[in-house]
Amino acid sequence: MKRAVDYSIYLVTDQDLMSSKTVEEGVRQALEGGCTLVQLREKHASSRDFYESALRVKAVTDVFQVPLIINDRLDVALAVDAAGVHVGQSDLPAAQVRRILGPDKILGVSAATLQEAQRAQADGADYLGIGAMFSTATKTDTRPVSMEELAAIRQGVDLPLVVIGGINQHTIPLFAGTEIDGLAIVSAIFAAPDIRRAAQEVKELYDHLPGVRHGTL
Repeated sequence: MKRAVDYSIYLVTDQDLMSSKTVEEGVRQALEGGCTLVQLREKHASSRDFYESALRVKAVTDVFQVPLIINDRLDVALAVDAAGVHVGQSDLPAAQVRRILGPDKILGVSAATLQEAQRAQADGADYLGIGAMFSTATKTDTRPVSMEELAAIRQGVDLPLVVIGGINQHTIPLFAGTEIDGLAIVSAIFAAPDIRRAAQEVKELYDHLPGVRHGTL
């Protein structure tokens, strides 16, 4: 049975930016600060290294009873029994990922247009990663998404929406009234000198933001 998910503070890891000595230590600090979901993203790791990193991170997320999502790699997600997988528009088609993943795992899909969002919903996605909302140094192949497009996506699909791309303490207030379900954050938390405190600050901002969705779905 698929578990309820709180998408509000969605940490995305990045080894190139992390201020902690290890990914799992950074994840532990972020969870202590209030992150509600973790995506392990390993852009340069071998399959074996990704697998072993996922096992170490999952040992941490399991303690906090927070779902672990694997970026792109369906095989790694299945191998470590992660809560789910997140795929982009250039990865395996979402419909095929859902078929292999089964009905009880979480499937996230990146979308930058209403058409992509509606296709992902039809293909069995559980939530959508919408962005890039703002310019970001953590990913170079992003496509910009305007606030108008975000509003169109919110009107056009019933799925939880998590915004990504340049999300930080300065840009979070801009999402008041957008009815999003969460913030996907990389550097504003994972690269911060104090990861725990950064996560607390982000959570406090989101918790007091009007016109967004809170809680588990």
